[in-house]
This record gives sequence, structure tokens and C-alpha cells, in this order.
Amino acid sequence: MTATTSTSAAPDTPAPLVDATRDDASLRRFLLGLPGVDQVGVEQRAAGLGTRSIKKDAKRWAIDTAISMVDLTTLEGADTQGKVRALAAKAVRPDPERQDTPRVAAVCVYPDLVATAVEALKGSGVHVASVATGFPAGRTSREIKLADTKIAVDADAHEVDMVIDRGAFLEGRYMAVFEEIQAVKAACGDAHLKVILETGELATYDNVRRASWLALLAGGDFIKTSTGKVSPAATLPVTHIMLQAVHDWHRLTGELRGVKPAGGIRTTKDAIKYLVAVHEVAGEQWLTPDLFRFGASSLLNDLLLQRRTQVDGHYSGPDYVTVD
Repeated sequence: MTATTSTSAAPDTPAPLVDATRDDASLRRFLLGLPGVDQVGVEQRAAGLGTRSIKKDAKRWAIDTAISMVDLTTLEGADTQGKVRALAAKAVRPDPERQDTPRVAAVCVYPDLVATAVEALKGSGVHVASVATGFPAGRTSREIKLADTKIAVDADAHEVDMVIDRGAFLEGRYMAVFEEIQAVKAACGDAHLKVILETGELATYDNVRRASWLALLAGGDFIKTSTGKVSPAATLPVTHIMLQAVHDWHRLTGELRGVKPAGGIRTTKDAIKYLVAVHEVAGEQWLTPDLFRFGASSLLNDLLLQRRTQVDGHYSGPDYVTVD
């Protein structure tokens, strides 16, 4: 597959946004002209959303919804085909003793293990996602990033998670980042592209907003907070800013794009806070795995324990579920 680049926005983008990507100066002017983020305001609103109380039937619904949004992930140097197969089995039947437990959204692996995951998940409805583009640092040439993407796509990955060049972004070389996202998007073919911003390295909320819009302009299907390898990873304020970006994108273009917070989300209580934020900031239609994901494998264990508590009426310890 040969990737092509173009210094223009994604197809069907409204004229003002197309003009924003006409050249380097236009893109810079657009991104630097975005309204600044009110740090105090966004942090207060995120904290306020986190205090909402959800009980009984609504909590059971929230737990099942969160389970269905999990990208079950293994991204370690010691990953093996056996580990991927075991992860795939858990993805399809997260709680083998509770057949009504939802499947997770996807299993995420390195490109060389995509074929193993695809075979293990065949016919299950669970997607296979692959990190690419020199994950997690992205410190390699564009040719290698595109080759990395091609390996995943040729092995039938449904989704590709790319990392942006944070160094180029922080130097203000926005067009270079834009063109690289476009090139990877072209290399993805029919696979959906998640663009990882690595927000913990972007330093400011204003940069998070600019990076979010840059990824959307370049055609990213999802914007993702982080690789999970850098601290801080996902936070509610950062996710709030990204949810606002996809909400505004939809208002301007009619297109629905997704958000994926990744890293540091470990408890059911945390997950519910994010679901409340999705509902309040982006809107109810984003409460689906097609538009919102959790990149947090350890979260699934707590969701399963809390689900058993809701169903059985008493707490079940970690011995009752498989713990990663």
C-alpha cells in the first residue's frame, strides 16, 4: 500500500476548516487562534462532574457500558502469542461464570502479534487494535512509521493507534505533524485511526486543544490521550478538553469522532466519572464503544468485581475473576 500526503483537510470538511489547512501559515494561524483554555474553569467542571452519584440500575448500566468500551491491552517486550490468546479469551468472555457480561471493545497489541489476535478473535465481534508508528516514543523516520502501520493493516487490524511527533508539535511544526497523520491515515486503508497525543508531554491545556484539533483536521477517527507509558496519562480535565473538541467538530461538520483516555484509570468509580463527562460534555450519542474507549486493562478487573457485587448483592474478592 502506498501512502500519499496532501496539505488539505479531510474530505467534506467545511470551507473554513479547509482554509485552515491550506498551508503552514494558515494552519498555524488557526491553531494559535483557538480560544485559550480556562484552567481553573475546566478543572472545576471536571471535579464537579466527578461528584455525580449513580446508583442501582443506573450503576449496573454504567458498569456494563464501561466494560464494552475497554480496549484490553498488552504492550510489553515480553508479550507472547500465548499471552495474546489468553487476553483474547478474556476479551470475549470477561467473566466466564456470568454469560451476560458484555464483551470488551478491542484487544490492542503490537503489529507482529496482530495475526495471532485476529485468529483468536475471529467471529467474536471484538476488534483488534495495533499500536504503530514507533510506539511509544515515535522517534523514527516516517518511512518506518508507515511500514509499521502496513504490518498491522496487512495482518487485518481493525484499528491503528499512532503516536504523534511531540517534538515537532512542541517546536510549532504543525504542518509536519498534520501531514504525518494524513500519511498514516492513508496507510490505514479501511482501519480506523486513533491519534495518540501523549498529553502528559504537551505541558498545557492550550496545547491539548491545539493537538486535538490538529488530529481531527488530519482525519483521525479517534483522539487518544496517551500511550500509558508516560505520567501523567489520562486525566478528567484533559479528557474534558478532548470531548469538547469532538463535540465542536460534530457541530461544525456533522461528523462523529471518538475519544480514548488511556492510562491511570483503574477503578469503577473512575470509569463512571469519565462516562458522566462524556454525557455532559460531548453528548449521549458518544456513550458507545464506537465513539468512546478506555485504554485501561486493569480497569476491567475492578469493573467485573463491582458487577458481581451489583448482581449478587455482596462483594466478591479478586479470586473470583482473572486478574491481569
